[in-house]
Amino acid sequence: MAGVPVELKGRSFTRVASWSRDELATLLDLADELKAERARRAELGGMALFLPAAELQLARGESFRDTALVLSRFLSALMIRTFEQEEIEEFAEHASIPVINGLTDETHPLQALADAMTLRERFGGLGGLRVAYVGDGNNVCHSLMRIAARFGAEFVAATPKGYEPNPGFVAAATEDAAANGGSVTVVHDPREAAHGAHALYTDVWVSMGQDDDRMRRLRDLEPYRIDDTLIGLADPEAVAMHCLPAHVGEEISADVLYGPRCLAWEQAENRLHTQKALMALVIR
Repeated sequence: MAGVPVELKGRSFTRVASWSRDELATLLDLADELKAERARRAELGGMALFLPAAELQLARGESFRDTALVLSRFLSALMIRTFEQEEIEEFAEHASIPVINGLTDETHPLQALADAMTLRERFGGLGGLRVAYVGDGNNVCHSLMRIAARFGAEFVAATPKGYEPNPGFVAAATEDAAANGGSVTVVHDPREAAHGAHALYTDVWVSMGQDDDRMRRLRDLEPYRIDDTLIGLADPEAVAMHCLPAHVGEEISADVLYGPRCLAWEQAENRLHTQKALMALVIR
């Protein structure tokens, strides 16, 4: 922990863009250290409380501001999984403790941390890598795009028309990539995205709240499945990535998911190490 920037103590983590490249690198370096320490059974300690919104005063109309002020008196940090990004930002604005974004409809920054750690482990860094995301341009795509841009990767997303990532996120990531030696591109042909890629990434096609539209989504996204044919267009050393849970036969084939080129299980483990590093930095 020597040399860790003092200004990270007490900081919230609401989206990838809220931390600089150097700050993100500090977190990933610490995650590497904590992963090695865990082999010697070293953990952080602490106690977790699960607080469903229905059991808080929020269910009776209390404001986010008031709830943030109250919880700040009881907790060392607060991780929130919700739908609206604005809710996370409002909690962070009013809380006196770090607020961590566990997931929103717009972003999934904790997953992006694990993805970056996994790519660093396999390739030594993200700079110069071609990272291809295929499927629905959702929250996972948004955060992966931004962290890839921060570290100078060549990021390309391939989605059907109407499933593109948010243009505002694309514009911000494009600017970020240009400042760090990378690039961001959105295309509609999954084969174009996969060509020469070092990593092929996908996510579920039907998320919570989309079940009524399931059949249309499966039909539209079917050409974007990561299978042996698609990964065959990538770099010979290319890996497949998935944030899980996976639906075999939909967004990814069984041969790829359970094959030697898939890093989904490393990504799953690295969520532990990156989130421990984040908490160690902001709570310590």
